[in-house]
Amino acid sequence: MKVKTMMSIAAGRAAQFLLSKMGRGSTYPGKLALSFDPAILDTIAKDYEIVVVTGTNGKTLTTALTVGILQEAYGQVVTNPSGANMITGIVSTFLSAKSNRSGKKIAVLEIDEASLPRITRFITPSLIVFTNIFRDQMDRYGEIYTTYQMISDGAKNAPTATILANGDSPIFAAKDQVNPIKFYGFDTKKHEPRLAHYNTEGIVCPRCEHILHYRLNTYANLGDYLCLNCGFERPHLDYRLTQLTKITNQAAEFTIDGQAYKINVGGLYNIYNALAAVAVAEHLGLAPAVISAGFEKSRAVFGRQETFKIGDKSCTLVLIKNPVGASQALEMMALADYPFSLSVLLNANYADGIDTSWIWDADFERITEMPITAINAGGVRHSEMARRLRVAGYDSQKIAEQTSLEEVLRAIEAQDSAHAYILATYTAMLAFRDLLANRQLVEKERH
Repeated sequence: MKVKTMMSIAAGRAAQFLLSKMGRGSTYPGKLALSFDPAILDTIAKDYEIVVVTGTNGKTLTTALTVGILQEAYGQVVTNPSGANMITGIVSTFLSAKSNRSGKKIAVLEIDEASLPRITRFITPSLIVFTNIFRDQMDRYGEIYTTYQMISDGAKNAPTATILANGDSPIFAAKDQVNPIKFYGFDTKKHEPRLAHYNTEGIVCPRCEHILHYRLNTYANLGDYLCLNCGFERPHLDYRLTQLTKITNQAAEFTIDGQAYKINVGGLYNIYNALAAVAVAEHLGLAPAVISAGFEKSRAVFGRQETFKIGDKSCTLVLIKNPVGASQALEMMALADYPFSLSVLLNANYADGIDTSWIWDADFERITEMPITAINAGGVRHSEMARRLRVAGYDSQKIAEQTSLEEVLRAIEAQDSAHAYILATYTAMLAFRDLLANRQLVEKERH
């Protein structure tokens, strides 16, 4: 081992030790280690079987569900549960890795789309999961085709890795990949081909540029698509969800490849995350009983339908960051059969995307159909968020602008309703979790 690599590992682990003693998590150890040896991942990730999860939405929960299954099968799994998914976070994750008693060294890593090409220069995954691509942080990623090129280039750096792609997303069949590729998707009840909703992005045929039609449209641009002009259509599915048995705001039951499963998170969109995790497990040859046991132990994590109490109020925190994700979160909330308050926390920092115009494409009009008792608009852009909610048609007298997150927390604590949903962009979610952690209502963030 090179001297600079030894120094890199020692410095990174020393920083982790000191931060852990202070009760803090951070990507700083990874940043420090990289300053000594930019290629440190070559060493610390060596000999691991690595599963990578990337895409716009669903990375963190897909990773968590996959980890739950693989822990059931193999024991210890190295992962980055809080979503520290750039290269500093990945290095920090491997620096903190503990030995597995089973002897199998396996890692499941959520990796940021734009970071994937850089990281796969140093690690060699055996599987790369493509979840979906939606318009997100356009100031950073650009259009969906730019994002697709990023993750395609990242996969190309590891040409022997099998891609497990969401076959319901047209963009993933838009061009041939260097890598071997398999597809997962929904194969439930079909209908005659029809157009998606008029406000849907990513529905242009990649071959002839006509508008795609759908025999099955689950949400956004996902489903069993085809082009009536040139014949481009969804590829053959290797892993198929054939039945949706039950969906609530807290759980879902469904059938994949002839096996019934249940997850302890709600909403249609999270079933795609479960389907991706099952695809990984089946690819690795794991039995349905192992998958079911892994799902049973998995819970919503780190701002992805994370639940906690504020006083005697039952609260659910949901990350939102783009129109499709926010709309699906609202669809999930609409499944609740009880009244609740809603807090929407909008920040515009770099990690959120500084362009907040996306909130006007999210279907906030759905709030007028829900038993929402009161709304708090918070975050740095609280006034903009309040305006969007007023335009959606909710009673303006019941919308309170909160100038600090502490005010949001106090408003929830004092509300009459027994339930609360909090939708928050990334840095607002982190800051709100910090407040909760300081009151010991949730666990502190760990990278």
